[in-house]
Amino acid sequence: MATAGRRVLVGRIVGLYGVQGALKIESWTEPRTQIFKYQPWLLEKAPGEVMEVAGITGRPQGKGLICQLPGVDDRDAAAALVGKDIHVARELLPSPGKDEYYWVDLEGLEVVTTEGVPLGRVSHLFATGANDVVVVRDGTRERLVPFVQGTYVRSVDLSGGRMVVDWDPEF
Repeated sequence: MATAGRRVLVGRIVGLYGVQGALKIESWTEPRTQIFKYQPWLLEKAPGEVMEVAGITGRPQGKGLICQLPGVDDRDAAAALVGKDIHVARELLPSPGKDEYYWVDLEGLEVVTTEGVPLGRVSHLFATGANDVVVVRDGTRERLVPFVQGTYVRSVDLSGGRMVVDWDPEF
């Protein structure tokens, strides 16, 4: 499955810092400062309208991170960005290790049981305390399948666009 054009959520703008347009951000990269290496950032200005921002500088500040975006020089301009999600192009991220996947790469895969029964496509995933969960939709039904490789998820074929799961189609 191609990754071109896909975006990955890596953080969020959560507040203001000072009066010169600096922003507080939350990062979901590891380590958290890695977010500054993935540029340009893609910020959604309005539904379907994405602003591409490069040249971002940032640093740790206390328990959080702060950044400065080019062209954002005052508190009012910065305030308009609070709450925006920070996405980057999937191509900017390193290749995952063996049996590791970026969630965005799994979205859209066809899901079938080990017996070949089609269950639908991966809509999205979410984390729980115990394990991640794959949300599979077929248009009329939604199934929640634990993303536990070897137990429930038997195989993932990104190039073939398919995930095989050991799951009861009636559940």
